[in-house]
Amino acid sequence: MTDIYNIKINSLQNKAIDLSEYKNKFILFVNVASKCGFTSQYKELEELYKKHKENLMIIGSPCNQFGSQEPGDADDIAAFCKVNFGVTFLMTEKIDVKDSKQHPLYNWLTDKNLNGTKSSSVKWNFQKYLVSPEGKLIDYYLSITKPLSSKITKQLK
Repeated sequence: MTDIYNIKINSLQNKAIDLSEYKNKFILFVNVASKCGFTSQYKELEELYKKHKENLMIIGSPCNQFGSQEPGDADDIAAFCKVNFGVTFLMTEKIDVKDSKQHPLYNWLTDKNLNGTKSSSVKWNFQKYLVSPEGKLIDYYLSITKPLSSKITKQLK
C-alpha cells in the first residue's frame, strides 16, 4: 500500500500541493468539469466544505476526459468556479483520471494494490473519493451521489 500523502500534484495556480497538510482531516477528491450536467454540484461541494472545513478538505481536479466538458485553461476554470459557485476549496491542475496518462493521485484512488481498500474506475465527471483522516480510502461515490448525501455526510462524523 502506498501513502497518499506522498503523491505530488499541483494546484490550479501551478503551486505544489502538500497533501500531508491534510493529515487528520477527511479529504474528498472529486474530478470536476465546467460544462457537465453535474456541474451544479459545485454548489453543494462548497456547502459541504463550509459546513465541515474544520475536519474536511475538498480537492477538485478538473478533467477533460468525459465528453470534453472541461475545455478551459486554468484561468478559465478558476474564474468559472469563483464567479458561478464561489468555490473556496482546493482545485488542482487539470489532470487525466483514467487511461494511460492517469495522474498518480487517481492511480492511488482507483487501485486496491495502492490504496488497500478497493479498485474502481472513474465513470464520469463528479465521481467522489473519500479518504479518512488517517489517509485510508473509505469509499467512492458515483456522479449521481450528491455531495450533501447522507452516504457522504454520515462518514464525516
